[in-house]
Amino acid sequence: MKINYNNRKFRPVSNTENGETSEETIFHYQQEGNILSASYSGGQIVSGHLIGLVDEEGNIDMRYHQVNTAGELMTGQCRSTPMIMANGKIRLMEVWEWTSGDQSKGESVIEEI
Repeated sequence: MKINYNNRKFRPVSNTENGETSEETIFHYQQEGNILSASYSGGQIVSGHLIGLVDEEGNIDMRYHQVNTAGELMTGQCRSTPMIMANGKIRLMEVWEWTSGDQSKGESVIEEI
């Protein structure tokens, strides 16, 4: 199944405690070829960006950086696996890891809005 994320918006529906995104965070995805980028903000995140590669199954391997409301620059990496929900929208199951701060790992779920 070929997925194109261009111009889709996503919102987190769950995240582990050590994450900074919340239901107030909105991601706006752009895709050109297999290159994905997004800007995001909301909740604890003042400004964030990500860049990634999308494979044939729609999986995303990405790196992200963001500035939080405490004024800290945070960076990380994430692997997102898509599933199509009953309503036809995309849900992304994410496994991520901070590459700054405490280097902890977490899991989140975001859904297309």
